[in-house]
Amino acid sequence: MTAPTSARRTGAEGAPDAGAVMDLYRRHVSRGRARLAALTGSVTEVSSAGSRVRDASDREYVDCGGYGVFLLGHCHPAVVDAVVEQVRRHPMATRILLEPVVARAAGALARVTPAGLDYVHFVTSGAEATETAIKLARAHGKRRLVSAVGGYHGKTTGALALTAKPFYQDPFRPLLAAEHVPYGDADALDRALARGGPACVVVEPVQGEAGVVLPPVGYLRRVQRACREHGAFFVLDEIQTGLGRLGSWWGADAEEVTPDVLLVGKNLSGGVVPVAAAVATADAYAPFDRDPFLHTSTFAGAPVAMAAAAAAVTAIEDERLVDRARARGEQLLHLLDEAFAPVMGDAVVEIRGRGLLIGVELADEGLAGELVLHLLRAGVLVNHSLNAHKVVRLTPPAVLTDADVDVLADAFASARTALINALSSTRRTVH
Repeated sequence: MTAPTSARRTGAEGAPDAGAVMDLYRRHVSRGRARLAALTGSVTEVSSAGSRVRDASDREYVDCGGYGVFLLGHCHPAVVDAVVEQVRRHPMATRILLEPVVARAAGALARVTPAGLDYVHFVTSGAEATETAIKLARAHGKRRLVSAVGGYHGKTTGALALTAKPFYQDPFRPLLAAEHVPYGDADALDRALARGGPACVVVEPVQGEAGVVLPPVGYLRRVQRACREHGAFFVLDEIQTGLGRLGSWWGADAEEVTPDVLLVGKNLSGGVVPVAAAVATADAYAPFDRDPFLHTSTFAGAPVAMAAAAAAVTAIEDERLVDRARARGEQLLHLLDEAFAPVMGDAVVEIRGRGLLIGVELADEGLAGELVLHLLRAGVLVNHSLNAHKVVRLTPPAVLTDADVDVLADAFASARTALINALSSTRRTVH
């Protein structure tokens, strides 16, 4: 097994100077972002392909981060070719005439969603998809918002009301009123719906930003039943989990549920052009079906983004990436269990996941930060979890090769040693 080598030269040809990039970040982007970058050595990413990202010093990293965007890896040839061809031919539409690429993309997405979800409203981000669902629910008179504790649905003001995290909400109050019930507790949801008026319920099949929290078996089916019994609008947020991330096309598939609206994002981009969508049943979509100008956005459904979306769905089908995500996910969970067994219950609290959405929960935030930085030094990119800072999250591409898995196995083994050393250092300090 061989890990990526350290920088082979001081700078790749034409690569930007890291100091200049940091200065521009400080002056024009975000001083806070620049401070965080300094913790990682101010590494600057400049190119990518497949499962690998390359920095300005020509070092490669296996990308298990990207917040779930890169199921198809970076620069997937079929998606890139479709986008480049569309850019050269007709990248943006007038929005006056019918445009065939949006029609094809909608057909492709509806082809793979649960039966009955036939109408597609395209947007450019997951948060916009959430806003679309909120507005659809309101058009049906469902004005109460109910979501789950730990849920993450975006940071625009409507979506933020559903994102049950005071840290993100408090600076922007007052928000839309929303109730938050414990995740995985269908009885609590049933009681909440029984107390009030017509509601819109938004949940995830697995909570990603909460630290890869898996609900009890049967939870989604019970959520669907509660929504039907109380006349609530059921929105399933699969922005992170959908299109194969969980080793199934959708988290909904495991329990054969069909929400009123399914939120799609991240992997729909193919890792090339940002795009997301709200996919609805005919009844749920009726207000937008009657009036196409009721909810619009200038760049939504742009042909260049639609080319990416259609190509991404087709590539996931043709390359059987859903099956590959399931198999690779099982393999990585085994590798992680094996690597961290000596520190389980001490540095590592739990390893959990489904498909290629995997969380490693550490005993404290300091150890989580240590793990992220060590994996970076070992040539592996991972993410922390926005709503659970003790959880390091891995969202690798389904196109991981055997060589990539070898790199990961070495990185996990060395990370175990780093955690043991960190624990030893902490104990010496305490005593």
